[in-house]
Amino acid sequence: MNGTLILLDIAGYVALLLWGTHMVTSGVLRGYGSALRRWLGRYLSHRPAAFCFGMGLTALLQSSTATGMMATSFAASGFLGLAPGLAVMLGANVGSTLVVQLLSFDIALIAPVLILAGFVVHRRSDDARYENIGRVAIGLGLMLLALHLLVLSLAPVENASALHGVLQSLASQPVLAVLVAAVLTWACHSSVAVVLLIVSLATAGVVDAQGALALVLGANIGGTLPALFDAHGNVAKRLPLGNTFVRLFGCLICLPLLHPLMQLLAPLGNSPARMAVNFHTAFNLALALIFIVPVESLSRLLIRVLPEPPRPADAGVPQYLDEGALDSANVALANAARESMRMADMVENMLKGLVEVFGKDDRQRAAAISRMDSTLDRLGVAIREYLAGLGGEALNEEDTERTQEILTFVINIEHIGDITANNLMEFAAKKAQRGQDFSADDIQDLALMHGHVMESLRLGMTVFLRSDLRAAQKLFARKEVLWRLENEISERHIRALRERRDEGGAGDVYLRILRDLKRIHSHLAALAYPVLEHAGLLQDRLIREAVTASCATP
Repeated sequence: MNGTLILLDIAGYVALLLWGTHMVTSGVLRGYGSALRRWLGRYLSHRPAAFCFGMGLTALLQSSTATGMMATSFAASGFLGLAPGLAVMLGANVGSTLVVQLLSFDIALIAPVLILAGFVVHRRSDDARYENIGRVAIGLGLMLLALHLLVLSLAPVENASALHGVLQSLASQPVLAVLVAAVLTWACHSSVAVVLLIVSLATAGVVDAQGALALVLGANIGGTLPALFDAHGNVAKRLPLGNTFVRLFGCLICLPLLHPLMQLLAPLGNSPARMAVNFHTAFNLALALIFIVPVESLSRLLIRVLPEPPRPADAGVPQYLDEGALDSANVALANAARESMRMADMVENMLKGLVEVFGKDDRQRAAAISRMDSTLDRLGVAIREYLAGLGGEALNEEDTERTQEILTFVINIEHIGDITANNLMEFAAKKAQRGQDFSADDIQDLALMHGHVMESLRLGMTVFLRSDLRAAQKLFARKEVLWRLENEISERHIRALRERRDEGGAGDVYLRILRDLKRIHSHLAALAYPVLEHAGLLQDRLIREAVTASCATP
């Protein structure tokens, strides 16, 4: 009966350790997930920056597995290149060892302080960020408390001959030890927690040094499996497969050399627990030094092994809305943003041929543009349904704002598609049926205004992806430019009509085309509003815009 109670205690303390890790991870993601997403998108084009970011992120999240799953989703969505992603994972692997190094020391005395401080901050603060800081502190305290209780509970196990014999046999069967630790780490989704458990076993004398080193190798391999198994499609599997390959390579090199490695590690600390911790750090540091230079070559190899599948025939089928990512708000929002950019690319293709459609009466191109509108609408519905699946508890204030930005972007892009496919193509059809032609000056003015709209579309995409304040200011300023340009073109056209004594027909169609191009630009300018509002610049600009509009009305 005592043995059963001890096993229940151990299982409970392991669960407490995992829950503490989960609280730290979720607290960091909820409080700072949006900032992490922006960093991934902006600053990780170079390997050293990507390596340092992965190391620091894992130190915050307390889990290289969580970092791996986040980086995998961003790489699959196109926000993170494969080579920088591999550098992120090398840094994440090193970062997990720093966490283990810190928590392996006897710092259990600060566990109650962390839990108490975290509880007070979480309950007393109305700011979501401070609440999540409290959550992180509680999670760290629970992890330290669980480790302390694990060591106390494992002490009697050292004298249990049956369990002691089973675990000691792992020293003579290192391959079995690797497999056991890999499966356990995959099931727990936390390499940090499992390595700390191995340290606790070694501290209690349940496993010897060689068995602990073999178990650490297994934990390193198992930490790569959740991201690999959860990835869907060849593109998504490249990054976790590369990380798995790196650690498998290290495991195959180190497995036959466990005894010599023990002798090398002995001067740094001859206890089995200290050897396990130092081996975990040395193993991942060595792999980082070996693979940080050839990550480009490794990425090319992974692309050849896992080529990109052919695009689906139906462009209205979402490509990036991974349902499995809905539990992680920042990853899901990155997926939705990527899918939204597909809509923007479609609208860009719709708008590109407008001048040719009106100048050459290209009916085939006009029909193709009209057909794209239904595809655009289906993607918009899919994105809205995907965002509706995000849990309210997982969204912090920044995530909620980003959700609204994506929805605003999608709605504006849909309106642009409707105006292009329905109104403008209808005008093109009327013009062709009546056999009317625009003058060379009209076509030149139309091309000028069309060029301004296309440039604003590219600015709008930049604002949406990067929340770029300077691009938002440029985009908003172009709205006044388009107003003035539309008025000038309209006045020139009306003067030309009077000279030709044309009473309507082509003139009426041309003016409506100009009006709809200005409407399209208004939807593009609206993409700058969230960024300007966040910077406190929107109200003044809207006042100036209202004054300008009132002056232009007469």
